[in-house]
Amino acid sequence: MIGKEIDKIEEKDLQNLIDNQVLEHKTIEYKASLPGKSPSEAKEFLADVSSFANASGGDIIFGITEDRDTGLPKAVEGLAIENVDQKILRLENMIRDGIEPRIPGKIIQPVKLSNSKTALVIRIQKSWISPHRVIFNKDYQFHSRHSNGKYPLDVGELRIAFNLSETIAERIRKFREDRISKIYANETPVPFCDNPKIVLHLIPIISFNPAQIYKISHIASHPEKIIPMHCAEVNCKDRYNFDGFMTHNNRNGKAYSYVQLFKNGIIEAVEGHSLDKPGQIYPLVYEKELIKSFHIYLSTLKELNIELPIFAFLALLGVSGYSRIFVDQCGFPSLTDEGHPIDRDILLLQEIVIESYDIIPEIVLRPCFDSIWNACGFSRSLNYNEAGEWVGMR
Repeated sequence: MIGKEIDKIEEKDLQNLIDNQVLEHKTIEYKASLPGKSPSEAKEFLADVSSFANASGGDIIFGITEDRDTGLPKAVEGLAIENVDQKILRLENMIRDGIEPRIPGKIIQPVKLSNSKTALVIRIQKSWISPHRVIFNKDYQFHSRHSNGKYPLDVGELRIAFNLSETIAERIRKFREDRISKIYANETPVPFCDNPKIVLHLIPIISFNPAQIYKISHIASHPEKIIPMHCAEVNCKDRYNFDGFMTHNNRNGKAYSYVQLFKNGIIEAVEGHSLDKPGQIYPLVYEKELIKSFHIYLSTLKELNIELPIFAFLALLGVSGYSRIFVDQCGFPSLTDEGHPIDRDILLLQEIVIESYDIIPEIVLRPCFDSIWNACGFSRSLNYNEAGEWVGMR
C-alpha cells in the first residue's frame, strides 16, 4: 500500500514505485488495464478486491505495466479514459454487486498523469466483517493474500475467518450492553443529572483490533470537535480521563450532557436535557440535536483517519410511560395526548452501519426516529415530509 492518503497520491508517488523497483506483494498489485466485460475478467477483478479485504488491505493500481520476465513495474503509462466518473461508477457497481458481504471502506481515486492519461488507484482496507466472497456468475469463492498474491481460502482458514468476525460482533454487542448498563445506573465519567437520557454510540469495528489506539491529542486541543449535544461551546468543560478525552457541561455540580472519546476511537454521547419533563417528549429538539451532533462526531472520526465501517447505536433510557409528544395535527409544536405510553424503560434502537463518511445524518437516523415515534403510538416521525426530508415539524 502506498504510504499516503489516497486523495493526496500524485504521479510522482506512482513513479517512485517504478524507480524503487517495488514488486507486487501482499498489499499492492499492478494492472495495465481495467477489467473488460468478459465474465472471466470480472471474476478475476472481484477476486483481487476481496482478497485484499480478507487479508491486510492494500492498493490495486490500474495504469502501471510490468516486466513479464522480472515482475517489476516497468512504466506508469496510465489509461485513456474519456469519462473517469463513469469508469469509477462501473467498478463500484461491480464490487457492490459481485461481492458479499459488501466491502466497507473502499475508495477509487483517479490520478492525473503528465501524458494526459489517468491512473486509477483502488484502496481496500482490511475488513473486520470478513470473510468476503465473490458471488458474480455464481462463483462463490473466498480469497485472501500472501506475499505472492491472492489464493483461495481453505476450509480451516474459512473457519478461523468466520470465528474472528463473530468474535468482533460479540465484543461490540457486549461493549454497548456494558456502557448502557453503567449509564442507566448513573455510573458515568462525570456526575450526571437524574433525568432520562439519550445515548448515542459510534463504534468503529477497527476499535476492537487488539491494542488499537489513536492519537487524540489533536482533538483534545480542539474540544469543539466533540461538543456535547444540546450544549453551547462556551458552557463546556473538558479534560483527559482514563478512557481518553471528554467534554461536558456543568450545572449545579452535575452535567446534563457529555461526550467521551475513547482512545480506541469509540465515541459515546449522553444527553439528559431533552427529556427532563416527566412523560413529555420534544422530538423537534432531540432530533435536531442528534442530526447536528452526528455530523460533528463523524467528521471527528474521519479526521482521526478511522477506518470504516462504523456502527451507530441510539438508545433512550428511563422513558417508561413517556408519550405526550409536542406536535399538533398541522405539524406545529403543541402538547397532544393522542399517543400511547412507552412500555419499557430502555429503548434500544436498531443499529446503523456507516460505510461512507459522506452520509446524510437525517437520512440514516430516520429509522431510529421513526421507531421512537412508533413506541409512542405514531406511525412515523412527523419531522419528515412526504418526500422523506427532515423539515422539523413546520
